[in-house]
Amino acid sequence: MGKGEHTREVILDEAGGLAARVGLGGLTIGELAARTELSKSGLFAHFGSKESLQLQVFERTVTRITDVVIRPALRAPRGEPRLRTLVDRWLDWASANGGCPLLAATFEFDDQPGPLRDRVAAAQNDWIDTLTTVCTTGIAEGHFRPDLDPRQLAVDIEGVLLAYHVMHRLLADPAARDRALHSIDALIAAAR
Repeated sequence: MGKGEHTREVILDEAGGLAARVGLGGLTIGELAARTELSKSGLFAHFGSKESLQLQVFERTVTRITDVVIRPALRAPRGEPRLRTLVDRWLDWASANGGCPLLAATFEFDDQPGPLRDRVAAAQNDWIDTLTTVCTTGIAEGHFRPDLDPRQLAVDIEGVLLAYHVMHRLLADPAARDRALHSIDALIAAAR
């Protein structure tokens, strides 16, 4: 990795940490320049615009979620075990990050048209599609009833994860994870 690429990685790491606290919209070139000890013009040269910086930080977040949550979960046995592993890994991810940065961006950009909102919406659709596929394999494996609507189960699970995000991040409820797992257990029991 060259010096320019290394610098870019340092900037994206710092920006990701900052965005976890202040949101993508709260990222500023000035704050990031101060934190990375780079000039504003030097930082701007790496990204070209605040929107480009936000998009790249978001892409990095999506890549990390894929690497930390989705890929490892897909190694679990198909069906219900995979679904539970996916949810557990997501909860671990969200707990470690003070909430899920993808969901935070979803709330932050839901009514702001543009490339960042479009990318956030695409990532959210990909996540729901992943949940739906995992729920579908649960039917094929005989873990869930044949008449189950896998998309509905995926949306219901996402509702629980959204509630967890709010309970954990905004309300600092120490029982947020237990409540989420209780709700997931109820949804899975109803799906059998």
